[in-house]
Amino acid sequence: MDEDARLDSVLDEVGPRLRRIRRERGATLGALSEVTGISVSTLSRLESGRRKPSLELLLPIARAHQVPLDELVGAPPAGDPRVRSKPIVRHGRTMLPLTRQPGGLQAYKVVQQPGGGEPEPRTHEGYEWLYVLSGRLRLLLGDHDVVLGAGEAAEFDTRVPHWFGPAGGGPVEFLSLFGPQGERMHVRARPKRGGRGLPE
Repeated sequence: MDEDARLDSVLDEVGPRLRRIRRERGATLGALSEVTGISVSTLSRLESGRRKPSLELLLPIARAHQVPLDELVGAPPAGDPRVRSKPIVRHGRTMLPLTRQPGGLQAYKVVQQPGGGEPEPRTHEGYEWLYVLSGRLRLLLGDHDVVLGAGEAAEFDTRVPHWFGPAGGGPVEFLSLFGPQGERMHVRARPKRGGRGLPE
């Protein structure tokens, strides 16, 4: 079925749906006309399918019946909001994408196993935000060497040399949000007094 035929099919079903909803509420065409300001003849033609529905007519009817506009037109339910992505596995790091659209802000759930050799800080355009779910995450950022525990977060400009991975002998699980255009987050890990931490 092409798009025009599908639209005609949806519009053809609006009239009977309007009549059913009105009758379920025990309203007459006259009473509905008084509430909406739409003439009885127009309401009758809408219900019989002799008048094509328009937003200008459907909005006051939806308000009068106290139903969402979607219910009047029989809109299909919204698509499945769940993100179904394949994990990316590289060098002991499993990354599960949590966003689907290309470009812009990207979100990942990451599980990294210990090991993998010496840290190799790198730089690139963008801005990154990390939130530790479990385990301990070591972050090298410029001259700073910090360890984040579960519930702690950090954000940084990725043009500063950086590296992060498990601290100690166990795996670490964390969320990573990366903005290639330098989008900034609003949560910042603050160093404890007397400790080393990220620059403000």
